[in-house]
This record gives sequence, structure tokens and C-alpha cells, in this order.
Amino acid sequence: MEGAAKRLLKAGFVKKSKSADWKKLNADQKKTLSDKDAEKYADIEEMEVENGIKENTDFPATKFRHRFARESSKLSMEESYFWIMSQLKQAHSFHHFIKVKDLFAASEQSSMFGNAQQRLAAQQDKASQFLAVIGKMVKELFQLVRELRILDERIKLYEDSNKGDVSAEVTLKGIWIDLVEGGSKNPASVYGMARDVGFATLPDLFFDITVKSSDEVDKRVEATDFNKKVKEVLKRKLKTYILWRENTYKEIFTKRKFTLRYMRQHYDAIRMYMEWVKPYLGQIKKMMMDTDRLNDASLVSAFEGSLIDVEFIAVKKDPNYGNFRPCVVATFNYRTTPSLNYHAEAYQRGPIHVGRVECTLRGYAWTDEQIEAYRRYREEEAFEVLTSIDSSLKEAMDALGDSMKDYLREAGEKMEEEEKPKEKKIRGESALSPFLSIFEGFGEILSAFTGGIGSLKGGGKSKEDAFKEETQKEEAIKDVQSKLAKTYENYKRAHSMLMW
Repeated sequence: MEGAAKRLLKAGFVKKSKSADWKKLNADQKKTLSDKDAEKYADIEEMEVENGIKENTDFPATKFRHRFARESSKLSMEESYFWIMSQLKQAHSFHHFIKVKDLFAASEQSSMFGNAQQRLAAQQDKASQFLAVIGKMVKELFQLVRELRILDERIKLYEDSNKGDVSAEVTLKGIWIDLVEGGSKNPASVYGMARDVGFATLPDLFFDITVKSSDEVDKRVEATDFNKKVKEVLKRKLKTYILWRENTYKEIFTKRKFTLRYMRQHYDAIRMYMEWVKPYLGQIKKMMMDTDRLNDASLVSAFEGSLIDVEFIAVKKDPNYGNFRPCVVATFNYRTTPSLNYHAEAYQRGPIHVGRVECTLRGYAWTDEQIEAYRRYREEEAFEVLTSIDSSLKEAMDALGDSMKDYLREAGEKMEEEEKPKEKKIRGESALSPFLSIFEGFGEILSAFTGGIGSLKGGGKSKEDAFKEETQKEEAIKDVQSKLAKTYENYKRAHSMLMW
């Protein structure tokens, strides 16, 4: 699994001072970058996790951060979470909340572990059934494409033969002798009669005479200068072959049409099963224990304990800040003791968590694109299983080649067309090129003093727009800074915590 720094770089969180150096790296260099080297470019947060111990976290860097920890044997796990959420929403107008992380781990001998595993097993059994069906149907898809290719090859022989292609006609006659008559092993076949009965000229006559329809057989054979017996056998063989060719041509067309429709139905069925299995895979991923936390020293197998990590983004939209949004990333780390209580009147049994909560509030001023990039960054590791099934079908289709997509389009399936990269037009050299390059050089020198011709004409971002955006960002940062401090202060006062 990639480190946090590399995943932050993929999401676009690059240090401002290293932005130019990062752009100079090509795709291969970025892909092979080590986690240690990635930390030099990534805009990653360094935080004092314990007294005197600083470490890199998996969050983008921020200057505005508040953290508190609360521990009590009567602590309700849900209270702190919803208190922070309602405070940001009702008191500070953060209207939109995005949950980006929801993981838990329980000790192996705890009652919660056993209860969770029972529910997980039911989801896994259902998902495995769907995945087995999808795997079988993808395998059958290869056979259908292969069958269509064989049918297209045979149809091409028929069409070329009707156009007068001698080699195509000879090939069809050879197929008829091998498949219908049984080849040389059958004494009654063209080759068998030439070998056993004495009709030595029969194969040559059969392959040389080309007849387009069964009505022309008698006329063409009677025009040859051979004895009556040879003509009778030749008429019989040619007549049978022509009727076979005419009938099988229609059969192959009908079979191809049916196979093509069946392949589209098969493909749609695969996609339907994929849509059915995705919710199960998502639920399984959410219900599974966080394997990284199972080895945590705070989690002991013999104890009734659990570790829970929850994170959400609170977003505030204000037209005064332009494209920037004051954002609060709230992270909750719980170490709890779950207890399963039985409620007779409701006939329900669910865990009640009490223990310790550690909450960290981080403030950012992000655009909508940065918010979406951070959400994808968080979900990349947690839900990579959801995209694996889509990628497996895509790989299977790529292995089948373009013919697979062509068949589906022919059957009426709408396929996503790949956008072709626009080719850059290369200006040809001319006799005036050396002189034109001089004026281009003057233009570059002039743009260095004026800020670029595009900015003067309105084609680029002017200095006024850049200054306005920077001002809006600073105002958004000030807003989230004050709201963070107020939320932190109000929480500590409301819960009678020590303040200084």
C-alpha cells in the first residue's frame, strides 16, 4: 500500500515551494518515487502526537488545529461526535457534511467481535455467490466472441465466393468434403471414390467447375467431355454441395444474429450482477475490522475493547469568499469498552460504548475541486475493492480487443468512446522562420515586464483577479480559524474541562 505522502501528491496536495520541481518530474519518475522522497514534495502535516514527539500525519498541512481528549467510565461515544457536528452546523453555519472515514476494530474475544462477524459472514456469502456468477459469465463471454469471429470468417468465404473468388470457392468445397462427407475416410466421398472406386478425375472436376446456383449444374457438367458415369457422380456431388452452400449461408446469418443478441444480453447481465454485488462489497468493507488497528497495544484480546476512527468534512459556502470554502476536518479516535445490553420491550440488542475519545479539528480554505480531491484521497484505500470488479471486466474486454466493442455496438449497446488526444499541429519551417523567431523573442521579453500579452487582452488572469482571489482565501482562512477556536472553547466549557 502506498504511503500517505504519495497519495496526497496524487490528490494534488503539493508544497507551494516544491510545485515547480514537482511539475518537472515525468510520469515514470512520479510513479517510482519512494515514500521518503514523496514527503519532500507533499504538503503533509507534521504534528506533535505526544509530548516532544513530532510525526508526519496523513493530513494536508494546516496552521489551524485544535485537539482535545476526554476519558470517563460514563462517556457516551455518540455525544461528542454529534455535539461537534451540531455546533458547527447551528452556531457557525457549516451546512454540508461529508463523511470520509468510518473504521473500527474490536478485540477477538469480545462479544462485539462475535456479533459483528456473524453479520459480516452473511454479507460475504452473498457477495461470493454474485462474484462466482460474474466470473463464469465473463469466461463465457470469451467463447461467444470467439464463436462470432468464426462465423464472420465463414460468412466472408461465402461472400467472396459469390463475387467469383476462386480460392474462397475451393475453400468452401474443401470444408464440405471434410465436414459433410467425412473426408477421405468415407468411401462415398469425393476423395474416397477417387481412391477406391476408380474415379481419379472426380476431385479435379469437382474443384475446377464453379457453379453459382443448383439450376446450372446439369448445363455445366454436360458441357464437359467425360463419360456418362463420371458426369452422373459429378452432378450428384455438385448438386449436393450447392444446396448445402445455399442453406448454410442462410443458417449462418441467422445464427450470427442470434449469437450477437445473446452476447449483448450476456454482457448486460454481467453489468446487472456487478451493480447488485457493489452494495455488498461496500457493506463488507465497512463491516470489516481495521487490520492496522488490530495490532494496536490498546487492543487486548482478552479485554472487552474496541477502537473506532471517524472523520468528516464540514463545508461552509459564503459568496464573499468566491471559490474558496471554509472547511473543518473533524477526526474522532475512540478507545471504548462496548457492552451488549438486552432490551426486552424493544426486542433489540446493540452495543453501548463508553471510554476515551480524542478529537482533532483542522481548518482549511479549499475549493470544491480540493474538497473532492481530499474525499477521493480518503476513499482510495478504503474502497479500492469496489473498483476492482469494474477494472476486471475492463481488462477482460481489453483482452478481447476492439472486436468485442464492435459486436456490442452492432447489437445496439452504447459504448463509452475513448477520447482521442488532439494532435498538435507542427508548423512547417519556412524561409521567414529565422526572422519570425526574432519577433517572438521580443514578445517574450515584453511579456516579462507587462505580465503577458494574454493578461492585457483579458485572455489570462489579471493581477486584480489574482489579488482578489488571494484576499478571498485569506478571509476564508480567518473565518475558519475563528470558528475552530470558538467550537473548541465551547466544547470544553460545556463539558467542564480545564481551560487556560
